[in-house]
Amino acid sequence: MHVALDRIGKSYGGTPVLDEVSLSLPAGRVHGLVGENGAGKSTLARVLCGAVRADRGRVLVDGREIRIRTPRDALGAGIVLVTQEGAVVPALSVLDNVLLGTGGGRYGVRDGAAERRRYGELAARAGWEVPYAAGARGARGGGPYDVDAHGKSPHGEGPHGEGPYGMGADPAPDPGARVGDLPFPARQRVEFLRALAHDARLVVLDEPTAALAEADAARLLATVRRLAADSGIAFVLVSHRLDEVVATCDTITVLRDGRRVTTVPAAGTTPRELLRDMVGTSVAALYPEPAPVREDAPVVLAVRGLSRGRTVRDVGLEVRAGEIVGLAGLAGSGRTETLRAVFGADRRDGGEVTVAGRRVTGVAGAMALGAGLIPASRAEQGLVLVRSTAENLALASLADRRRLGFVRREEERRTTGATAQRLDIRGAGPDRPAWTLSGGNQQKSLFGKWLIRRPRLLLADEPTRGVDVAARAQIHELLAELAAEGVAVLVASSDVEEVLGLAHRVLVMREGRVAGEFARGTAGAGDVLALAGLR
Repeated sequence: MHVALDRIGKSYGGTPVLDEVSLSLPAGRVHGLVGENGAGKSTLARVLCGAVRADRGRVLVDGREIRIRTPRDALGAGIVLVTQEGAVVPALSVLDNVLLGTGGGRYGVRDGAAERRRYGELAARAGWEVPYAAGARGARGGGPYDVDAHGKSPHGEGPHGEGPYGMGADPAPDPGARVGDLPFPARQRVEFLRALAHDARLVVLDEPTAALAEADAARLLATVRRLAADSGIAFVLVSHRLDEVVATCDTITVLRDGRRVTTVPAAGTTPRELLRDMVGTSVAALYPEPAPVREDAPVVLAVRGLSRGRTVRDVGLEVRAGEIVGLAGLAGSGRTETLRAVFGADRRDGGEVTVAGRRVTGVAGAMALGAGLIPASRAEQGLVLVRSTAENLALASLADRRRLGFVRREEERRTTGATAQRLDIRGAGPDRPAWTLSGGNQQKSLFGKWLIRRPRLLLADEPTRGVDVAARAQIHELLAELAAEGVAVLVASSDVEEVLGLAHRVLVMREGRVAGEFARGTAGAGDVLALAGLR
């Protein structure tokens, strides 16, 4: 199947986000799509997959124009979108998610054995091992792919300690598991298998590796190349990781300000050349040198004996005013869980957290003491995507502008407008829904809602996930500026280089504990990964 986009255009509120964009997507090829945040990459992907309607232009399949007005139209044409945030149903099982929308069996009666066989076929097609031989039943009675009597996969844990659902040993996720209980890498595989279940002929991957470690990303992209070569599936890879785009794709298109700048063969193209075409100018250093921490700087955050189940075990740490402390570690090490427990978003089993000497008892208490949290998932936990940009920026500070139960909207518009301008949130008209913004502008909106509150402590989990190199540099600069202003910053990231580049001190987590600490400039990525448990 050959898909072509012919002069696609799309505007929001009179502002064009796509301007006469044309692409050719032949079967069995991987086409890269790169550009700064706000360049139009995700909008173009959503037009192709029916999530957004184009204002003008055509979509052609094998030379014949088709109308794609809804995701169902796209599915009918064999076009599937896999997003960076994930579109799984957390309450359903892996098997139910994979087969969602593919039919309910004969006369509406499901055939469990047939569905499990189908699941095994899809996993094998993707090149992933089916955890159990057909007919063997696990301890939970979930069928041939369930866990054994000890609750473990026969593959054991992957090299990242992720257990039966990690991507280290290349297993397919347990089809009987609840998707909401899976780590992000396994959720990514669920979406991938669902695309195969729909007999997709064109798969659009929107930042599929943004939340994956390097080894996991390499495995997923190897699957993409294999399926393109063996099954003739066409792929569109939208990614900010320019090195992986060059290594994976056959051709690459660069968008800038909604327009196609160039389309080039990946062979012979370098990330530096792509970056030049993306931004048109040089990009500032990714990691600004943080200002020194004053010797008499007070301790803002103090954590003692923090525990939560098996994910956070007796964690202790301090962050002083003006200091950036990084949390590094492999998937499942407890980075995210530690930040959420510190903020009070998750219940603690033990320990004490204080901000400016006062105990934190919950989210409301943390906010009252001047703490803010940038969550790892902006779509699920950080923003209300159907609400306007101004409303999202104002979320954390509504009480400050409320009088007699009413919000002072004029003051809100002035405040949010100034914040959007400071953070360079492009295309962020005050009434524009947040879902229409690019990933980078959404991420900057997350920071903006806490900047309005003037925090004394900022907890940032994966602060640059799914953003381009220019927005990444802006966010790093912002964190350095906040620290220079006296804000205490605790950053957790799966990108070891990011943590080393930003922080005054790096704490390395392993199996829920702080395994060690490095001062700035005393360790490299290999030292951190070795301490984290990567052999």
